[in-house]
Amino acid sequence: MMASTEGAVEDAGARASGQGDEAPKAQEASLKRKSAEPKKQTAKKKKKARASRAARPGYTVHEGEDMLLVISSSASQYDGSVWAPKKKRGKKKNAATSKGKGKKNAATKKKKSKTILRTAAVEERGEEMFVAAKPSDHRWGQSLPEEVLVNIFKMVLTQDGAIPFLCRAARVCRLWNAAAATPVLWRKVAVGHCWVAPGKSQLPKTQSQIKDTVDWLAQNRFSQLRDFSLHHWSKNVDHAVDFQVEGLLAYLESHGAQIRQIWFTHGWKNDRVLASISRGCCPDLELLEVNTRLDSKDGELAVCVQALQTACPKLKTFRMLNIHPLHKSMRNAAQLSPGFPLLEELCIATASYSYVTDKYLRDILFGSPRLRVLDLRGCSQITSAGLAALPCLELECLFWGQYFSSHVVSSSLKKGLHAVTQKWKHTLRQLDVANQLFSEEDLELAMCHLASANNANILHSLNLSGTRITPAALRSLIGQMTALDYLNLSSCRSLPRGLKRVYRGQEAIRQLLDKLE
Repeated sequence: MMASTEGAVEDAGARASGQGDEAPKAQEASLKRKSAEPKKQTAKKKKKARASRAARPGYTVHEGEDMLLVISSSASQYDGSVWAPKKKRGKKKNAATSKGKGKKNAATKKKKSKTILRTAAVEERGEEMFVAAKPSDHRWGQSLPEEVLVNIFKMVLTQDGAIPFLCRAARVCRLWNAAAATPVLWRKVAVGHCWVAPGKSQLPKTQSQIKDTVDWLAQNRFSQLRDFSLHHWSKNVDHAVDFQVEGLLAYLESHGAQIRQIWFTHGWKNDRVLASISRGCCPDLELLEVNTRLDSKDGELAVCVQALQTACPKLKTFRMLNIHPLHKSMRNAAQLSPGFPLLEELCIATASYSYVTDKYLRDILFGSPRLRVLDLRGCSQITSAGLAALPCLELECLFWGQYFSSHVVSSSLKKGLHAVTQKWKHTLRQLDVANQLFSEEDLELAMCHLASANNANILHSLNLSGTRITPAALRSLIGQMTALDYLNLSSCRSLPRGLKRVYRGQEAIRQLLDKLE
């Protein structure tokens, strides 16, 4: 019992002496911790202050005509750099502790210090640092400026179109959704087989979804729509067209003064567009084209020329392609219309019959001295006298061929072509009188008038296909018109065999002249 008691006393004494030796060290450690606490609190406050700063982008996007310029907001090439120099670290007091750590821990600390320095530098600029989690991480698309993404979409639309690309891109993320909703991207829209494969029938549920989608697009995406077309639709066409026409009519009434060009296809619903234009909603209109399919059976269109002349005095181009215009008088016409004083091109070409007469043509062109192009292909009721009486003195292109109206053309010979060529021999660059049944004498006199032009380089294209042109008439023309580079002599019965073909290029036409001589 005594021995054990003495041993316990010795152990207690040893522990007491040991605590006595370590007491100064413990006091020093507590003082270090107290001195370090204010530093930590100051560092935390700094970090909080840094975190509360507003985010400032490190770039500015300027949009030019054909490119985007991403300009850095830094004043110096080193300002705001992610790189930061290493801090000088003092020597550690406890050498024994540093020697006890391995090389692996030292390398880990080095990497962590670099990462902290980079992060701190980025936080100072107020930017978010993006670090890819994996090599296959594709979040770069969420970090692009919206302006850059919109321009990328523009390049895609030139090849794939707005639908269905923009509808699919809008489902990627919020950034892509915002970029895909930009109205500029929806100016040209062509809708084809987006919901149903070709040849398959549409279920009632699918038809309802298509209608809802068209309505939603019209209300939310088509604010700047300029070109809209439907392809391969057999159902829901009326709904889509009605929605577009109603929207177009409302747009014409409110913004018609800004429109300069209009193209539309003739239809029993689309004719309201022409009526709206004739009421004067587009006073600055310069181009108007109404067209229809070649095999259309309903091409008749009532056109009030006088009302159109009053409503569109600045019209320069007026085309009615494969349309059969019907005369429509203007109600309560107090005074005569001014005509189309700025008109430069008139096209009334048709693939079948035509109601256009000399009087109707004169009513359109009586006030158009600047006319340059006149396309009357298929207008079989127009005569040479009617053309010669027009007030247009500087006509450059006259297309008067009969390509599709052989069943209504009279078999009797025509006359008077020489009056037409005499009127415009100094200005004609292109002349097409294919399948016009003028006599050989009339054709020869007409070619002589063309050959006597002041400028031998004026005529470039001549179509005499199906006419009764003779070798003598051709010699007088080809010998003088040195700039002629297109000559169509196909189906000319009065020419010898081997010459009835199309000649392209001045060399081929000179070789023809050698054969004729």
